[in-house]
Amino acid sequence: MQVANRLEKLSGGIFTQIDNLAKEMVANGVKVINLSIGSPDLPPSEDFRRKLAEYVLDPDNYGYALTDGLLEFRQAVTKWYYDRDQITLDPYSEVLPLMGSQDGLSHIYWAFLNKDDIAFVPDPGYPIYTAGVLFTEAIPYPMALNIDNNFLPDFSAIPADVAKKAKIMFLNYPSNPLAATATYDFFRAAIEFAVKYEIIICHDFAYSELAYDGYKPLSFLSVPGAKEIGVEFHSLSKTYNLAGCRLGFVVGNKDIITALRKIKSNIDFGSFKAILKAGTDVLTGSQEYVKTTAQTYQKRRNIIVDGFNELGWQIPKPKASMFIWAPIPEGFNSSLEFTKQLAEKTGVIVVPGIAFGKEGEGYVRIGLVQNEQLLAEAVQRIKNNFINI
Repeated sequence: MQVANRLEKLSGGIFTQIDNLAKEMVANGVKVINLSIGSPDLPPSEDFRRKLAEYVLDPDNYGYALTDGLLEFRQAVTKWYYDRDQITLDPYSEVLPLMGSQDGLSHIYWAFLNKDDIAFVPDPGYPIYTAGVLFTEAIPYPMALNIDNNFLPDFSAIPADVAKKAKIMFLNYPSNPLAATATYDFFRAAIEFAVKYEIIICHDFAYSELAYDGYKPLSFLSVPGAKEIGVEFHSLSKTYNLAGCRLGFVVGNKDIITALRKIKSNIDFGSFKAILKAGTDVLTGSQEYVKTTAQTYQKRRNIIVDGFNELGWQIPKPKASMFIWAPIPEGFNSSLEFTKQLAEKTGVIVVPGIAFGKEGEGYVRIGLVQNEQLLAEAVQRIKNNFINI
């Protein structure tokens, strides 16, 4: 059986290696502490679960919701955005429900890219940004993100002839895997660049509420001109611990959303009505549970960063996201080598930075996805068994 040529361009080999290594260690009786995954380990609030159970039992919720979902959900999204940033959205034309934000992140390319068009993607970046481009047979152009530019793209480094061929740019702040954040001035520069070259900006804002020490991540749409050339993707997965429920949304420019709606109307029939109704409730209800979740991740961040810094593994303390982007200690040839040795000697599993792009070499991504006790144990294991740090 011969698969399509596009599959040959897709990566994922490093993730498979790490997953196989973890499974092999577990099979050999090793108590693994897996910090490589990016899925929340916390449950949604009890109130959400009770509401969801109520909606699931309602026989009226089993018909198709269709692409636009429920108006009440779209209205809840507009209220959430206004309450958060005083951003005004039209629930009829500027909001589209998604089956998780990755649904929209992958399909937006289908609406705008032709073969050999160029799309700007972050490097390092979440893998779907590049994979989505490859599905359309367009060309991903990596924007190097490194410590020298505060993990922000340098638009002046992009050749004009490349920019003229580009159709889409993806940004992601707070970032996965970098845990980096963006400033108002950066977004303003991105908008100016996009307007000059007629490029659509897609901003992934999935980690907006996982922020620490009083920091509040900036919505791209809060910057003047953003809605004229871009959209913002969001997910209930991290904010409300609803990863398995697959519910998100995209907001912003109505023409961009209309094009994505046309794609989605031809490939799916929308999210489960019970999920949409329960999602409406969490968006419009008390946000205290969201604050508690962020506080939990902040405590976890402190355990890892403070613990590793005491060992001599100097790691910056991120202001947001559920990840730590850690430079590997001296003495290792690659992030993959470091990851394997760390796992073999301590049972602690992380992701080598090279899995997220060429610029990720020299780093590892650490997920704050285990409880405080296990994170403290991970620090202790490294202290006792990993003398190379």
